[in-house]
Amino acid sequence: MKTFLECIPCFVNEALNVSRRVTDDEAVHERVLRAVLAKASELSFSQSPPRMGYEIHRMIREETGNDDPYSEDKTHSNRLALGMFPDLRKKVLASDDPFEMAVRLSIAGNILDFGVGILTKERAASTLAETIRDSLRRPFASDGVGPLRKAIEEAEDILYLGDNAGEIVFDRLLLEQMPDGKVTFVVKGGPIINDATRDDAETAGLTSLVPVIDNGSRVPGTILELCPPEFQRRFAAADLVIAKGQGNYETLSEVDKKIFFLLKAKCPVIARDIGCQVGDIVVSGNGRSPSVAKSVE
Repeated sequence: MKTFLECIPCFVNEALNVSRRVTDDEAVHERVLRAVLAKASELSFSQSPPRMGYEIHRMIREETGNDDPYSEDKTHSNRLALGMFPDLRKKVLASDDPFEMAVRLSIAGNILDFGVGILTKERAASTLAETIRDSLRRPFASDGVGPLRKAIEEAEDILYLGDNAGEIVFDRLLLEQMPDGKVTFVVKGGPIINDATRDDAETAGLTSLVPVIDNGSRVPGTILELCPPEFQRRFAAADLVIAKGQGNYETLSEVDKKIFFLLKAKCPVIARDIGCQVGDIVVSGNGRSPSVAKSVE
């Protein structure tokens, strides 16, 4: 997905919000904003938005020395999700269709996203509970989870690209409904916003369930050319990729690969690109002909 004009104000807001999170020094805020504005002026709109996100967070790390500004939020999200996990697992197992229930809950967990400006640590619990209720009542349009279910059954080597800390606890519900021995879970190579790293995967219990690898990159998505060659080869070898979240959609929607994107549409630009409404939950194969759970009026 390319960058749109509407993305530019979001870049500036992100830079200001993160720099304020790291330090109260207004001189640092100004230096970061000036650097981001200069970088944005050189931006190619053919690049995906996470490419600029990568640059923003690199500049903030260099300017402030803070390697993980969202550490506390990730810890909070993991604890919150793990506290809900036993009841959610019971809900999956009691469902008439455990796989579909697990998909819905996995997508609901995508709301645990501190990079889009709609979530705070103080409101995470109430927002997550509301999102779960909403995700369970929305009827899927088109074929629902059928194409995803079929693709998983036919695949022998599946890469599951995780997104946020806390959210990956919800992914565990779906992983438990997938065939043993087929799935490798992928986290980020280092801290970026509140995206999950290997430490988060261990906390969520994923490392005892499936193989877990990192993509060697600190991008809020998956930009393959910024990943090391060994991950690029691993990605190419998989016969199915399941990619969680908006960042993975932005960076992989035009990649020639069998990919299913699972996400909650939180951004008007992404919703427009997919062909859905903000708030919809999406199961989309290769970014085309999405199966979208439409809002119930």
